[in-house]
Amino acid sequence: MSDIPVIDLSKAPGERAAWDRPAWVVYLWAVCELLFVTNPWQISSGLRVRVLKAFGAQIGSGVVFRPRTRVKFPWKLTIGDRSWIGEGVWFHNQDRISVGSDVVISQETFLTTGSHAHRLDMRLITRPIEIQDGAWVTSRCVVLGGTNMGRNALAKPLTVLSGSISAGVIVAGPDCETVGRRTIEER
Repeated sequence: MSDIPVIDLSKAPGERAAWDRPAWVVYLWAVCELLFVTNPWQISSGLRVRVLKAFGAQIGSGVVFRPRTRVKFPWKLTIGDRSWIGEGVWFHNQDRISVGSDVVISQETFLTTGSHAHRLDMRLITRPIEIQDGAWVTSRCVVLGGTNMGRNALAKPLTVLSGSISAGVIVAGPDCETVGRRTIEER
């Protein structure tokens, strides 16, 4: 099988391409993230939010940010008012992630804006993620770069989200298939 070519990863372009900040800021963020954001013993959602804002995250009022969350680059994260970020959520945001108001991102969900040109040279390719107001990404979903989740849409557990998801729909599964409509009763 030696006639099948392999990409030499030592020559892959893109090392540090998504940082957008000096190395010392990225390393200082890594320490602060470990101490104040990812740390399961740190119980204050407010402290987590203040530390994220200190590094450039734009976070609205009343946001709940649970323990064990990870944020690759806080300066590329925007979250609207009253949103809930569940325990163990990972924002692997090499590009912008924009979360609207009144959004729930449940436990262990992974949002990633980066991938690689796997057929060429493994260079980094990034695409932003947008999750609109009122959406709910339930537990252990994967949200891929380029996803635009419509207002009040819902993703069932273990869904892989990609592309454009219409407002008010319920999606499920590895192919993000529409399985219903989400209705909200007014009180």
